[in-house]
Amino acid sequence: MSEYTPIGLDNGTTPIRALTHSGNFHVDETLGYVILHYALAPQGDLRGRVLGDAPADRLTFTRTRSPERIREADIVFDVGGVYDPAHGRYDHHMKDKPLRDDGTPYSAAGLLWKDYGMAAIRNLLKVPQDDATLAAIWKALDRSLVLPIDQDDNGVVKMGKLSLADIVSACSAPWDTAELYGADEARARESLGFANAATAVAAHLVNMVDRVRASLKATGRVLEAYANAQDKRILLMETGMPTEKVIFEHDLPVVYVVSPVGADRWNVKAVPPVRGDFGQRVSLPEAWRGLDGSALAAVCGVPDAVFAHPARFICGAGSREGALKMARLALEIDERENGARPATA
Repeated sequence: MSEYTPIGLDNGTTPIRALTHSGNFHVDETLGYVILHYALAPQGDLRGRVLGDAPADRLTFTRTRSPERIREADIVFDVGGVYDPAHGRYDHHMKDKPLRDDGTPYSAAGLLWKDYGMAAIRNLLKVPQDDATLAAIWKALDRSLVLPIDQDDNGVVKMGKLSLADIVSACSAPWDTAELYGADEARARESLGFANAATAVAAHLVNMVDRVRASLKATGRVLEAYANAQDKRILLMETGMPTEKVIFEHDLPVVYVVSPVGADRWNVKAVPPVRGDFGQRVSLPEAWRGLDGSALAAVCGVPDAVFAHPARFICGAGSREGALKMARLALEIDERENGARPATA
């Protein structure tokens, strides 16, 4: 990701002093701290470093605007007025601020993600992954998490309510904390707020890394199942997993996805016409609508049929064979009523 070795990644034991500004905090410097934590000292106490009560570890973290402390720190982000990553400086508030290839200004989180994101991902994953998978996870998170933070922090596009930015802001103490409780208590509550924000952001990053890893794994499984399908309109998955994203990204003409949902249940789920939409490319038969058990079995002719949803987007059977038969019957009924549909894109 970089043409130099970022500070701290050349040696796994050298003590590193990281610093960002004190005062009001936002999602970019909060995520920046979390990235450095997982890249450099993931076994350390994320909250304790902020609150000053953590056992000593490789990474020291300080929030201050002191010019002297800024000069002394090894890594400085979101403060200092300098972007010089080879020397550990990651501010973005200058007139000539660092930009992405598309012209979007970087935030401090984006700059640190560029240099330390891969190391953080590697330390977060419980099962080692190859370099191509690590790069794919980095890219996916850069697009879905880090870029929106860059845009929000630079006033390009605001993240909405209940976004990660909003959650971080909600951790800040109210404006009149010093007025009500005094300056010392206000500083303590500010540190506690940052620690709470960092904890929330860390949990989000951990979950996102693992979900992206799983999503990449699912892509391979879905494409393999599609390649092996006799009727390309029916995607048979031997394990339950997300399929809709892959179907639309790869423009697969899948109509129904058949997959297990337990030891004795297989479902048939209709693919929507547009990703994330309600509705179906091909709805389940009208005659099945809202039926279950023996009533459904009598109508559809599948002995172990279990249910058919009233909205006609999902049905199920007690076996793999029963669910496959329901999917095939649904297509046959639709062809009789509406004419044949293409089995290929």
